[in-house]
Amino acid sequence: MLHKHKIAFIGTGNMARAIIGGLLRGDAKKPHIIATRRNRSALESLQYQYPEIEITTDNKKAVEQATVVVLGVKPQIIDEIFEEIAPIIKDGTLVISILAGIPTSYIAQKLGKDLPVIRTMPNTPALVDEGATAVCGGTFATAQHIEIAKEIFLAVGLVEEVKENMMDAVTGLSGSGPAYIYMVIEALTDGGVKQGLPRPQALKLAAQTVYGAAKLVIETGKHPAILRDEVTTPGGTAIAAVADLEAHGLRTMLINAVKTATERSAELRKLREEKI
Repeated sequence: MLHKHKIAFIGTGNMARAIIGGLLRGDAKKPHIIATRRNRSALESLQYQYPEIEITTDNKKAVEQATVVVLGVKPQIIDEIFEEIAPIIKDGTLVISILAGIPTSYIAQKLGKDLPVIRTMPNTPALVDEGATAVCGGTFATAQHIEIAKEIFLAVGLVEEVKENMMDAVTGLSGSGPAYIYMVIEALTDGGVKQGLPRPQALKLAAQTVYGAAKLVIETGKHPAILRDEVTTPGGTAIAAVADLEAHGLRTMLINAVKTATERSAELRKLREEKI
């Protein structure tokens, strides 16, 4: 389906670069991609990496040609981008946002047309094609529009469709979640070092353990509690460690971390909604 489209990426930071790379590494027919960025040298570096794309510093030129527009600029300058592209974006153009905290209604209102808008929340593991992305459709987005968005983000990992009122929770869980897991990996590494392991080996073992455990959850479909029970033998080392983690509130800390990030996402969203 995507090969029929001309996709304009407005802003090509790390996330947009990851998505472009995922789309171009696939075996299927590839879409025509136009990438924009203010920094010409960064754009040329992107084209050197992916020679098949078209590059320009002119957002209007890119949007005018596109059937799908992916908004990937910093949220602080998005209103400036809306003012720039609103007069020339064509009716029926699918607009996909990867910006945190910006509702589909805000995007539609700023563009001034009844456009199909898809809001997404990807996360940084998309850089290695292991991302987790949630997508939701705005008022004028159809099931077909949702499928186009899903196809784009499937190129860099897993995709789940959610209702828009769940996007703050998604931000708190998977959007911000890599930060929590990096802290877990760092702490496990320090634990290994404290017990005498060289740091490079401790880091490799910690990171692979987290990766392997996550893969086991995904591929077996078993509840994490069941998998935990499978490694906690009576009177063994794992159950002793689990008891210590429970005593120190690991589960509660992670639950509260998701809650705090969700609440912050809601605060940022409400600030945008007040401007509509």
